[in-house]
Amino acid sequence: MGILSGCSKPNQTPVSSTQPEQEESSPAETAVGDPNKKAILVVSFGTSYNDTRAVTIDAIESEIATAFPDYDVKRAFTSQIIINKLAERDGLEIDNVDQAMKRLIAEGYGTVICQPTHVMNGFEFDDMVAEVSAYKDNFAVLKFGTPLLTASEDYEILAQTLKKIMPETQEQEAVVFMGHGTDHPSNAAYPALAYQFLLDGNSNFFVGTVEGFPEIDTIVRLAKEKNMKKIYLTPLMVVAGDHANNDMAGDEDDSWKTILKSEGFEVEPILKGLGEYPEI
Repeated sequence: MGILSGCSKPNQTPVSSTQPEQEESSPAETAVGDPNKKAILVVSFGTSYNDTRAVTIDAIESEIATAFPDYDVKRAFTSQIIINKLAERDGLEIDNVDQAMKRLIAEGYGTVICQPTHVMNGFEFDDMVAEVSAYKDNFAVLKFGTPLLTASEDYEILAQTLKKIMPETQEQEAVVFMGHGTDHPSNAAYPALAYQFLLDGNSNFFVGTVEGFPEIDTIVRLAKEKNMKKIYLTPLMVVAGDHANNDMAGDEDDSWKTILKSEGFEVEPILKGLGEYPEI
């Protein structure tokens, strides 16, 4: 079962006033919960797109709940901007990581597994580990799952899976994946995945990023060198949210769709997040 999401530095904004008040608890407190009361905390960046959240984050959490019936599945988002927006717009209250940990302590859980839906081990993952680890003395068992791309074989599995689920390309057709990108060293995951596509003989599969390397200019150059005419454009993110709808497939001059069209390519966006594919 693959579990993944986007990676970027979390937004440092005030917690929404609509969030439930939490009793102040110090990480130094050592009251340990019942080890037989178990929870999996699924940590996602989050999205304000309700439709795509239902078929990605909700679906992932549901699959985890089915696979681990002895555990209660809990949710936390890392983007405070998204948490606040959902609270103000929809009345939907979602914990950030610190709030989720305090809630688990208050509810008496003693065994907790924190499973991120991140694509790679970036700022989001590092911050999650730091926040959760501050409460390690409050649990008999506290463990972490890993992001989608962690071990070398993860790249092989993902590249082969994406090849199977993407449209069957004809001559002079390419698939371009838009990743988030980051200035964290883990940005190397994107060119590593691109290299895996080459090793697998899929030289018409390209990987770019919005905020890292490779950039869209690199993708344009590589596609032209390969004499590509049509490009399927799709997000390498758990959800088809703001980046996918606007930066990738929007009608603005700086969207990837517009840039690729201006360079003479036929472009067909696929607005489907990785979390929508059962194979992943």
